[in-house]
Amino acid sequence: MPATRTWLKNPLAIFTANQLDARGGLVLENGVIREVLAAGQVPATACEHTFDAREHVILPGLINTHHHFYQTLTRAWAPVVNQPLFPWLKTLYPVWARLTPQKLELASKVALAELLLSGCTTAADHHYLFPDGLENAIDVQVECVRALGMRAMLTRGSMSLGEADGGLPPQQTVQQGEVILADSQRLIQAYHQRGAGAQIQIALAPCSPFSVTPQIMQASAELAEALDVRLHTHLAETLDEEDFCLQRFGLRTVDYLDSVGWLGPRTWLAHGIHFNPDEIARLGAAGTGICHCPSSNMRLASGICPTVELTDAGATVGLGVDGSASNDASNMILETRQALYLQRLRYGAQAITPERVLGWATQGSAKLLGRDDIGELAVGKQADLALFKLDELRFSGSHDPLSALLLCGADRADRVMVGGQWRVIDGQIEGLDVQHLIADHRQAARELIAG
Repeated sequence: MPATRTWLKNPLAIFTANQLDARGGLVLENGVIREVLAAGQVPATACEHTFDAREHVILPGLINTHHHFYQTLTRAWAPVVNQPLFPWLKTLYPVWARLTPQKLELASKVALAELLLSGCTTAADHHYLFPDGLENAIDVQVECVRALGMRAMLTRGSMSLGEADGGLPPQQTVQQGEVILADSQRLIQAYHQRGAGAQIQIALAPCSPFSVTPQIMQASAELAEALDVRLHTHLAETLDEEDFCLQRFGLRTVDYLDSVGWLGPRTWLAHGIHFNPDEIARLGAAGTGICHCPSSNMRLASGICPTVELTDAGATVGLGVDGSASNDASNMILETRQALYLQRLRYGAQAITPERVLGWATQGSAKLLGRDDIGELAVGKQADLALFKLDELRFSGSHDPLSALLLCGADRADRVMVGGQWRVIDGQIEGLDVQHLIADHRQAARELIAG
C-alpha cells in the first residue's frame, strides 16, 4: 500500500528552529517531514491529504528535559508552599515514600497528558523513588508513555545515601548500589530504543550529590559508557547543595562531577544555577548540557540559570518543567514563556527573544537528550508538531503570531502530532477520558497525603 502524503498548508506562522523558510508549509509521509515549502511553493508531487493551517502557528513538538511525574500528586501542598529546596524535600520525602504502582500510573498519566496538551511531544522523567512495592516504577511509566503515544527519555534515578549516613532522604527511600545497577541494566536491555524515531529511551540518573554516594555516581557513569546511554542528575540548584558538597567531599559541585567521571557530553544536568566562570568554561568545553527550569527555580527561590554564559562557553541549554510539586504545572509552552521573562531579568530584552527560548524548548532540548531526529522542522526529521490557534480573547489585537504565543500566554495546543499521528485534535487528547483521569488522580492525591 503506497504511503500517504499530507500537506500542512500555508500556516499563519511557523518556527522551524533552523531559520528555514517554511511559510508554504510541510509535507509529511511515513511519520517524517518530506518537504519544507517556502512561501508560494507547492508540493513536488500530489498529496492525498491537505490540512489548511492558515489559523495555526506551527512549532516543532516541544521537548521537556526534566520532570518528576509522580509529583503531580503533591501539587500546592500547604506545608511546603513557602519552603526552599532542602526543607521542602525533607517534608515531602516521607509522603512520596508511600507511592504505589497505581498512584504512580495515575500521576504519570496526568503529567504526560498535561504536557501533551501544552504542545510537548517528548518528555524526560527523573524517577528516583523505589520504596517497597514500587521496584518496577519505570516499567509502569513505559506503559503510560505508550498509552499516550508520546516519546520519552525515562531516567532510572536512584538514592543510596540516606539520613543515617549523612544524606537527605529517609532510609526507606534508598536502595543498595547493586540493586540500582542491576535494575538499570535490565531497563536498558528491555526498553532502550536507538536510532531515528525511537519512542522509549532510558538514561541513568542518580538523584543528586546529597542523596547518592560517589560510588554509585562512578558506577553509573561506567555503566552508561559501556551501554551507550545518557547520564542525568540535579546539580548546582541551590547554595545549600554547594555547601553540602564542600563539607562532605571537599569539592565544589563541578569538581565533584568531574571526580566521579560525569564531566562530558553524555551528561545533562538539571538546574545548573550556581556556577562560577571557570566552571561554566569547563562545562562548555566538556559538552555537558544544562536543563533550565525557570518556574521551579522561581518557586523555590533557588536562583537564575546563567544561560547566556553557558551557551557562549559551548554548553547546550534546554528547558524542563521540573517536578509538579515545585512548578506546580506540567506545561511546556508556559515554561517557555517563563524562561523568556526570567532570563530577561538577567540579560535584558534584546538578548532573550521568543525565538531564542523556543530554540531552547525544541532544538536545544533535543540535543540534551542526544537526539538529532526531533526538535526542528527539516526534511527527514520526525513529524512531531505542535499547532496553536490565536483565536482566544487573550490574543485579540496581537500582531506577530510567534511572539504572541509567549507574550500573550498560550497555554494549550489546538493540535499535536507525534510521528505523523494526531494525538491532540481540537484541544482534546484522542482516546483519553480526561475527566475520569482527574477524578481518579484527585482521589489518589488525597490518599497519599492522608497516609
